[in-house]
Amino acid sequence: MMADQPFGDGGRGSGVELSSGDESGFEESARSSVFEFREENGRTYHGVKDGAYLLPNDWAEQDRLEILHQLFTKLLEGKLYLAPISHDLHQVLDVGTGTGAWAIDFGDQFASANVQGIDLSPIQPTSVPPNVIFYVEDAEGDHWSYKTKFDLIHCRALCGVFANWPKFYAQAYKNLQPGGYMETQDYACQIYSNSNNMGMAPNCAKWMQELESASTEHGKTLNIAHKHRKWMIDAGFEDVTETIRNVPIGEWTENSDLHEIGQLLRSQMKLATTSFTLAHYSRILKYNIESIHVFMAYVNKELSDDALQLYMRFHFVYGRKPMGLQPENQMQQD
Repeated sequence: MMADQPFGDGGRGSGVELSSGDESGFEESARSSVFEFREENGRTYHGVKDGAYLLPNDWAEQDRLEILHQLFTKLLEGKLYLAPISHDLHQVLDVGTGTGAWAIDFGDQFASANVQGIDLSPIQPTSVPPNVIFYVEDAEGDHWSYKTKFDLIHCRALCGVFANWPKFYAQAYKNLQPGGYMETQDYACQIYSNSNNMGMAPNCAKWMQELESASTEHGKTLNIAHKHRKWMIDAGFEDVTETIRNVPIGEWTENSDLHEIGQLLRSQMKLATTSFTLAHYSRILKYNIESIHVFMAYVNKELSDDALQLYMRFHFVYGRKPMGLQPENQMQQD
């Protein structure tokens, strides 16, 4: 997908462009709203499709996303992916790129690949590898209009982004080269107790239940990580493989190799309390802001308590588009 007009600073400095290939009219609406961020309860949210995505895009959220990138990378022992991809990649798409950290690191590792990152918020940096470019783009649209097909499509931690995940995977499937890979990295929006006693963390349990209720009412359920494998299979991908990792919140585990990872997850979660809670609770559940902050303080207190032995599950799922379905670089006419 080609770009026609660069945009200026989008936060920490953005080299984002707006795609010109979308036939849905997204471009015209985006021109007027791409930098018109919504300010609410001390946070800012994207202006494109205002209200569609309930997490913020400000510096605090960008810090959380950077921590999350470190966490995912350390979980994979320095790797950015698990799919058995060829090193002769040409076109790569990172959906919901956020701060662009994954796309930038991938572009550094694969200098011959063209890496595109798309997001509703132009919060990516200007200093990027020459083979990396970012676009303001809506992957939830009815028609992807890329002019080339991809060897790899990657997405990470996009819970709450899509109302229709099967449609997303169908679009990804159409836009992959035969033999290309789709990889999704996600974490379940659920907190577990290693002692099987979430009654010792009632506020965390309540938080998860109410977030699930609010996000479902909003039409974009958060706790969907366990469904990616089936969605990929249903979309037509083959050799679908899932890896699940239990990750401690904090340093309570005896496995010292997980202590740094546990610290990162705790830091991420304590930032996530405000990122995930404010809009879901104020807009959907109609809580007042004072009660939200009091509740978040109780949640963060439990997240800080190693004695509770809390953990989360991370899902890594990849699948391959079958070979021999159609000529390379020939787009289907929808």
